[in-house]
Amino acid sequence: MALIEIEGVTKTYPPARRGGQPVTAVDDVSLTVEKGEIVGVVGYSGAGKSTLVRLVNALEPATSGTIRVDGVEVTSLSERRLQKVRLGIGMIFQQFNLFHSRTVYGNVAYPLTVAGVPRAEQHRRIEELLSFVGLSEKAHQYSEQLSGGQKQRVAIARALATDPAILLADEATSALDPETTADVVALLRRVNEELGVTILVITHEMEVVKSIADRVVVMEQGRVVEAGSAFDVFARPSHPATQRFVRTLVDDVPDARAVAHLRARHTGRLVTLSFRDDAVSQSQVFAELVRQGVEFELIFGGIEDVQGRAFGHLTLELRGDDEAVEAALREVRELVPVTDVPEPPADADEREAV
Repeated sequence: MALIEIEGVTKTYPPARRGGQPVTAVDDVSLTVEKGEIVGVVGYSGAGKSTLVRLVNALEPATSGTIRVDGVEVTSLSERRLQKVRLGIGMIFQQFNLFHSRTVYGNVAYPLTVAGVPRAEQHRRIEELLSFVGLSEKAHQYSEQLSGGQKQRVAIARALATDPAILLADEATSALDPETTADVVALLRRVNEELGVTILVITHEMEVVKSIADRVVVMEQGRVVEAGSAFDVFARPSHPATQRFVRTLVDDVPDARAVAHLRARHTGRLVTLSFRDDAVSQSQVFAELVRQGVEFELIFGGIEDVQGRAFGHLTLELRGDDEAVEAALREVRELVPVTDVPEPPADADEREAV
């Protein structure tokens, strides 16, 4: 069942000044988010991803196209009817957006008060949520007394106060350090798994997407340029924008400069092995090399895990008799793709420096 359905949606802003050109932030985007999924929307600054999330909860009206949230078409609703829809959509932001004049308890109470929830029910719900996010002892502190990670936990509790079916996370970890980011990502995973909340994560951090997303949508210049399961997008990126993102997380094949440095230290045959499925393990490949009497050394690359499946590239130096190396590679090619590392251009270092 699709909880979010976006079909042919465009958002165009009028010119910022007289004689200027309109700005299209979202351009003919279509995507769905199924109930219970975590979908990551990634893109560089200006890709349109944050505008897209504001269209989902109708904080921004779409210029054209349709958006359905839990079966309700939101693009044509009145503001009064939108308020009811928004009760089913929680949202967290990069800068937390907490009320500095309210305690932790008061921040979580705010959406419940707006929704008209009785005081006794509010108290029960707030205690339950603060326990869930691990902040029961912070209930009567103010936001300036909290760390960044604690502030985001309060924001998550507040977003969950009205028991939404959907949680929108707009760059929710961008202001946090790596350790705190991992803690918040783990909490979001619990929100999904234990509370059954569907999550749309807007981010430019591929580590976050790798850690949490079931599916990934890549945006560039307002358009969706690639989409698929997290494993497929990481292991087989097809669009240049996706490839750039993946390279920030996964060591790919060595470039010309890296090859020049590797050649200076390794005189054997250099090959790159590509692991793109969990059907073949590294140990199987290495065992074949050993069986053929070939010495090897891992000199570049790495393996990543996404959704319990491994992928990546390993560049090896192979040493031994030429015939033995060829025989070993024939067997290894039956298991995984193998590419010989080419000789670098003579001026590889100079060109890289320029």
